[in-house]
Amino acid sequence: MNLSEYIHRQRRLVDAALDRWAPSELTPPQIIHRAMRYSLFAGGKRIRPILCIAAAEMVGDHLEGVEDAACSLELIHTYSLIHDDLPALDNDDFRRGRPTSHKVFGEAMAILAGDSLLTLAFHVLSAMDHAGPERRNRLALELSAAAGTVGGMIAGQVHDLEGEGKAPDADLLNQIHRAKTGALLRASLRMGAIFAGASDTELEALSCYGEHVGLAFQIVDDILDVEQSSEALGKTAGKDAAQHKITFPAVYGLERSRAMAEQERLRARQSLQPFGPRAARLLELADLIVQRKA
Repeated sequence: MNLSEYIHRQRRLVDAALDRWAPSELTPPQIIHRAMRYSLFAGGKRIRPILCIAAAEMVGDHLEGVEDAACSLELIHTYSLIHDDLPALDNDDFRRGRPTSHKVFGEAMAILAGDSLLTLAFHVLSAMDHAGPERRNRLALELSAAAGTVGGMIAGQVHDLEGEGKAPDADLLNQIHRAKTGALLRASLRMGAIFAGASDTELEALSCYGEHVGLAFQIVDDILDVEQSSEALGKTAGKDAAQHKITFPAVYGLERSRAMAEQERLRARQSLQPFGPRAARLLELADLIVQRKA
């Protein structure tokens, strides 16, 4: 199975799990469930859950239910996008090629939809059948830390807001993106490894891979915001520069940013050397993250 076929299969697996866990649009109160599902099934790449599943596959064989752990990551990611797009934060009208949640449902309902997806993520982890209490607890701790205020996603968003309008600064840039994007991507690998019963050595190697691939992902995201159209990205292009955000191209320029993304790709690949041929799929995913055009 080639990488494209693998990604298509895993997306279908994750989407089926999300469909099982997210209340139907007919469940009262219907408006909130429509808003949740509107953003959840807007056609995202599912990079985080796919990384989670691929990490689990590399480590272990008994993986029934891993898609539930994986979909908790997508629930957190989608909630963060809904809130990021709000007028009080990034104020964007488009996401994943369609009007953002607050443009369709209003700001109040968009806030509640994000809150609901965040809450549902931890419901999924606490209720999933195919992991014992100790493992469920470890997964919940991992996800909450990655999404939180101490080096996690929310911390990164705070640093990003505080950095708007400031002179480009490499230290602040690193602080923003290791938290805002990198923490959840790193947690994706760690959660897959934890679900599959990874050893401490395996978990450490996957953590290292996650750090490098997470940084590469953000560098490429920043480059694409400069180089690609809104149609290609599915969101408003050029928004980072318009809002005077601290980005990799703003700090280092485009050419050096490309070189940095390539360096992170190579470091990510090197992190998985102890796994030998078992790492083939994650190596392909690291390449895809750096070479993508949207």
